[in-house]
Amino acid sequence: MCIFASRPKVTKMKHLTKEQRYAISLYLKEKRSQKEIAEAIGVCKSTVCREIKRNSGKRGYSFSRAQEWADLRKERLRQSRKMNGEVRHRIEKLMREEDWSPEQIVGWCKAKGYRMVSKSSIYAYIRRDRECGGDLYTHCRFKLKHRKRAVGKYMPIRNRAGIEERPAEADGTRFGDWEMDLVVGACGKGAMVTLVERSTSYSLIRNLPQGKNAEGVAKAVIDMLLPFKRFGGVKTITTDNGPEFSAHEIITKKLGAKVYFADPYCSWQKGHIENTNMLYRQYIPCDNNFTCHTDDELRQIQYKLNRRPREKIGFKLPYQEFFLHLQE
Repeated sequence: MCIFASRPKVTKMKHLTKEQRYAISLYLKEKRSQKEIAEAIGVCKSTVCREIKRNSGKRGYSFSRAQEWADLRKERLRQSRKMNGEVRHRIEKLMREEDWSPEQIVGWCKAKGYRMVSKSSIYAYIRRDRECGGDLYTHCRFKLKHRKRAVGKYMPIRNRAGIEERPAEADGTRFGDWEMDLVVGACGKGAMVTLVERSTSYSLIRNLPQGKNAEGVAKAVIDMLLPFKRFGGVKTITTDNGPEFSAHEIITKKLGAKVYFADPYCSWQKGHIENTNMLYRQYIPCDNNFTCHTDDELRQIQYKLNRRPREKIGFKLPYQEFFLHLQE
């Protein structure tokens, strides 16, 4: 008698039963298609596809292993994920003391196995706190706001190497490839140079006593990166076409690292430093006079940012990843 002779009606189901998983394993041994299996056990084809993909090992789909994994997932999800006192305390502590974003909190807690709600629930909690007069939102990067960025004027740079000339190995996964940019204070008062190593998200920031002077910028960049040169930690630098980087040949000569320039008005080609600058803006707002920030203050901000877990590196800490590469 053909087992496909009588086909049950397809219904929406939350979870597959043990019997359905056992049937799937038998039908797969008979080399039945996923569509045929779905019709036979009364579920959608996508359900069968997802079940096989999720619970298959190197030797294919196994009923006993699939049921064991399903039971483990069910047991793990039984833990309460509501916004209880423990979760609220952890959120407020990490935001107030470390200035971590909801994404960083969720990712870090997941990696450590701590109980935590979703990032959308955290943002909802922050908004409710703000409506009740709380100040938790002030520890968010944008304080729950977004800002527009002005487009600068393009100035040609002598002997520049375009980003199209940058080696393919500098794709953000190799250690030693940096991005560079400048942040300027209100009314042009004060400037700082920022750097970020692309594979580890480790960042550096330095005050520029001479402002946007090209030679002063080059000297600061050399001082910041020279300690890492002997460890192979400086291979390329990517930046924009600002005239403050026109002394790029001095940087290349001292560090042995070629400076590559993104295309005009294409900030996305150096998106890592753009994102890093926004992180620094949390502590150094764009309407500030940068001349009032001491070197010690900048070191503390730099230290704090490099201790934040980052999604790009699996919510690990940038400073740990960076110096681990240096040791290797």
